[in-house]
Amino acid sequence: MKKIKQKNTYKKPGGTTNSADGNKRREKVWMKKLFSFKFFKMPLFTSMVSRYVILFFAVVVLFCVLLVNYSTRSIDNKNMTILVDIPTGSSFLKVTEILNQAGLVKYRVFFYSLAIKKNARRSIRAGEYEFNTSLTPSAMIDKLLRGEIKNYKVVIPEDLSLQEIAARLDEFRLIDKELFFELAGDEDFLESLNIKADSIEGYLFPETYFFDRSMSTRQIMKIMVSQFLKKVTPEMIKRAGELGFNTHQLVTFASIIGKESGDDAEKPMISAVFHNRLRKKMRLQSDPTAVYDLDNFDGKVLRSHLKRKSPYNTYVRKGLPPGPIANPGLTSLKAALYPAPVNYLYFVSKKDGSHFFSSSLDVHNQAAYRYRHINNESIQQFKESDLE
Repeated sequence: MKKIKQKNTYKKPGGTTNSADGNKRREKVWMKKLFSFKFFKMPLFTSMVSRYVILFFAVVVLFCVLLVNYSTRSIDNKNMTILVDIPTGSSFLKVTEILNQAGLVKYRVFFYSLAIKKNARRSIRAGEYEFNTSLTPSAMIDKLLRGEIKNYKVVIPEDLSLQEIAARLDEFRLIDKELFFELAGDEDFLESLNIKADSIEGYLFPETYFFDRSMSTRQIMKIMVSQFLKKVTPEMIKRAGELGFNTHQLVTFASIIGKESGDDAEKPMISAVFHNRLRKKMRLQSDPTAVYDLDNFDGKVLRSHLKRKSPYNTYVRKGLPPGPIANPGLTSLKAALYPAPVNYLYFVSKKDGSHFFSSSLDVHNQAAYRYRHINNESIQQFKESDLE
């Protein structure tokens, strides 16, 4: 068997390279060329990327600095108060547009960025907002997020009538007056409030309220009635029953007391006068009842008013009128429940806010003449009808 000779791949001196060595050498050359390429040497490409990265971060840092500066500086230095009304269902874009039109957004890019940072794109409570331009944009957005809509402090004094309360609420543009009076006598609405009467008169409790314009007329009326229901306790209702009054009669009686005097200290004595007159089956003869249902009453009670055939006029009808003539507060209600232990039947104004009380008609007439509260014709009216 012949011996197979291996092929000698080594090159003789001055000859060609064998195949194994040649492959290694070519690989080294290829790697050398590859790593000599600019990408791996990172001269130009890496430099450009680095520049863009540095520029990007520089822009971000600059934007953040400007955003912080924008968010912490006042909107302007004019110190103006601006009212803005946000309609129900407004998106944040719509809110921004409203604020922009009001002159409260100077740079939308920063405002949007600040809003995103504060997660302010969620729904914002509708209503009327009051912004002072001394506020920072950050504080303005916080106010929107908290829903701090403008409240109106409305003081409803004791013993105002329905008409007077409507006028006061309308001053602040808080109600629709037409709807207010419509609801005041709406049977279903009154029933929903547990008012057993033909009118809401007497049940709008006098108080200091904080209303906002997002509230409806119906809501405002409900809030005022709810105060009445809180203040008039079961004990008071029980006491009224002991005196022979139901709740409606109690409110009616208290409303007359309140309209006759603004002096809380005198109300128990005025109450006593009316209790005593009812007990003796005398007419109450209260001036405010004679003019309650008059339109455009100018404040001066005339003899012709006292003769009016009105269901509220206690000069021509006995007992209590069919309903309250005002909305009494606690002082009038308590005075109605706890009259002073006196036997007075008459009182007349002394022109200084107080009254002169008496048990005799002759003494009363003398006092009336002395204080010039009523003229001789009115005195004669007492003589003719007081004890009928």
